[in-house]
Amino acid sequence: LLETCAKSDIEIENGFFSENIFTYPLNKQTQYKCKPGYVTADGATSGLITCLQSGWSARPVCIKSCDAPVPENARIKSDGTWFKLNDTVDYECQQGFESRNGDTAGSIVCGEDGWSDKPACYERECITPGIKSYLDAEPKHNKFKVGGVLKFHCRERRVMLGADSVQCYHFGWSPNLPTCKAGQVKSCAPPPQLLNGEVKETQKGEYQHSEVVEYVCNPRFLMKGSHKIQCVDGEWTTLPVCIEEERTCGDIPDLDHGYVRHSAPPYHHGDSVEFGCNASFSLVGPRSITCISGKWTQLPQCFEVLNSCPPPPQIPNAQDMTTTVNYKDGEKISILCQENYIIQDGEEIVCKDGRWQSVPRCVEKIPCSEPPEIDHGTIQSPGSAEERREMFEPKKYAHGTRLSYTCEDGFEISEKEIICHMGKWSSLPQCVGRPCAPPPEIQNGAVAQEKDSYLYGEEVTYNCDEGFGIDGPASIRCLGEKWSHPPECINTDCFDLPTFNDAVVIGPKKPSYRSGEQVTFKCLQYFQLEGPNTIRCIKSRWIGKPACRDVSCVNPPSVENAVILDKRSRYQPGERARYECIKPYALYGDVEVMCFNGSWTKPPQCKDSKGKCGPPPPIDNGDTTSFPLPVYPPGSVVQYQCQSYYELEGSSSIKCENGQWSEPPKCLDACVVSEEMMRKHNIELKWTSGKKLYSRTDDTIEFRCRQGYYRRTPLHTFRATCQQGKVAYPTCG
Repeated sequence: LLETCAKSDIEIENGFFSENIFTYPLNKQTQYKCKPGYVTADGATSGLITCLQSGWSARPVCIKSCDAPVPENARIKSDGTWFKLNDTVDYECQQGFESRNGDTAGSIVCGEDGWSDKPACYERECITPGIKSYLDAEPKHNKFKVGGVLKFHCRERRVMLGADSVQCYHFGWSPNLPTCKAGQVKSCAPPPQLLNGEVKETQKGEYQHSEVVEYVCNPRFLMKGSHKIQCVDGEWTTLPVCIEEERTCGDIPDLDHGYVRHSAPPYHHGDSVEFGCNASFSLVGPRSITCISGKWTQLPQCFEVLNSCPPPPQIPNAQDMTTTVNYKDGEKISILCQENYIIQDGEEIVCKDGRWQSVPRCVEKIPCSEPPEIDHGTIQSPGSAEERREMFEPKKYAHGTRLSYTCEDGFEISEKEIICHMGKWSSLPQCVGRPCAPPPEIQNGAVAQEKDSYLYGEEVTYNCDEGFGIDGPASIRCLGEKWSHPPECINTDCFDLPTFNDAVVIGPKKPSYRSGEQVTFKCLQYFQLEGPNTIRCIKSRWIGKPACRDVSCVNPPSVENAVILDKRSRYQPGERARYECIKPYALYGDVEVMCFNGSWTKPPQCKDSKGKCGPPPPIDNGDTTSFPLPVYPPGSVVQYQCQSYYELEGSSSIKCENGQWSEPPKCLDACVVSEEMMRKHNIELKWTSGKKLYSRTDDTIEFRCRQGYYRRTPLHTFRATCQQGKVAYPTCG
């Protein structure tokens, strides 16, 4: 086990230690810091690690990060204050704004150089629509910003069909432009019946063009859509819808500059209370508010004279709400989205200062992918048949789906359910480990400072009695009401001494040895020790292996025209063998050779004292041009030649001088072009008329790619040169 930790054991990529100390004692902490643009795994600019017996407590990590972006005219759809490398952040333009390419949403990625782009949205505009004949529009502009209103009137006493004004929204103009009709317009029959609702005033048998009828829902029903419809050239505009809902409402909200005429709580679904305005204020909106599904309808407002709003817009993917009725300041309309769509940015639009405000969106419900797994827990199938039916494709879960988790034995769940909301699951629960009882007892060992209870993840360490050692990890961990497998304390003595070739024990010899004891060996005659001469008992095992190498010498080297005096079969290191030349030869060099570390020193030579030479020396891959003689007189010259495809380097002839031959030449290897290597590199010889598989040194070999393959190495590599038997192959792929 370690007693100190060194900084050199750890390399911090994109970070550094903040102290200049190089070694730390046990349980000592040190701080490391990340470079600018990098953070620790938990998002901090610095972290702490501790020196433990097993080494440093953790490996410092500094990961690339990006600070939360600040968009123009948009909102970031994430709560994070920093993001890791390759994290994606979605943004959404504010109402009435869009990106350069016309999108209302987008995403950016955290890269090595920061964010991939700066999210920016620009105010959307509406182009003035084409105006039909007999129709005039005011004001006369080419473009209108979101919220701008365009008013119309007909010329030449024509009758207007449709709304007398339209408004610019983020999705374009709404409602549709009116038309001007010449001649008589049609009247309407009595208005249609409304399911779970009725006409507010007494009905007539006939209604003239542009007359308006208002509906109310029955008690315990909530109206969605415009509560007014209008007669337009014999046809009524779209009816609202009454949806059943029932809840009581709380206290009546206060009305600025106004008062409640009378009240009688509790207030049930459908109950109404009436308001009045103080002096010098007039009521804008309905005089009463109604309790609808636990909520009061919109309060009226006490204002001076204010502008009215054009008919409400037809919001994309919302239920049809066609009307040409103008609305007073403060009036609200509830929006109902089509099936498989969900409303965002509120459920109502408000008429304020002659314009519709807070226009919501109907966005498609986004399903969720497979929910993530949690440690020590498993996910259950959807809890009801209805939820299972909503899984409209494999491994996808519909918006609003709830799923439950269960924990393994020994763990408790923090929250049981997660909910799919617009493609994302809610926060994951955690399986928290339960505490453990005292750790199990083991033979010949015990835990130091045992307690009554241990937290999940807490560790304890076992110590063995004298003469026993730990078999397995010394520490165990609490894993939710149970412990990991404990170690064993085993006898650590060593018994039978091992044997080694050519070595004997010199002591001490005993029947058994304690862990830590050592035994010494020595080598036999003619052998020399390599490495340590001891072995050590470590936890029942002998550690070490003395090696004895034979360093004696046999057969002294043979010398032509010489004899060895007193020749023996084996010589110890340092012993010598003596040579004597046969007459008339003379000895050149040391008269003796010595045995040194298993090898002989350089032997002498016995040469003709008159300067004659023996046979010429042989060369690899070549030979002499004439049959060799046993003896050559001084000044003799011998010619060499190489085998086919080998290149001769040096002089082709040698000369006998002073009893020795001059330096012989060399025969350099030929290059052999391997067909297997050409197949491996997808190449072939350029000139197929003559397959040049053998080439001399400095010869040029040209290659080309096989049919269907292309060069992977530079063009010059396809013209290779033979260099001493080796050729570099180009590559095609």
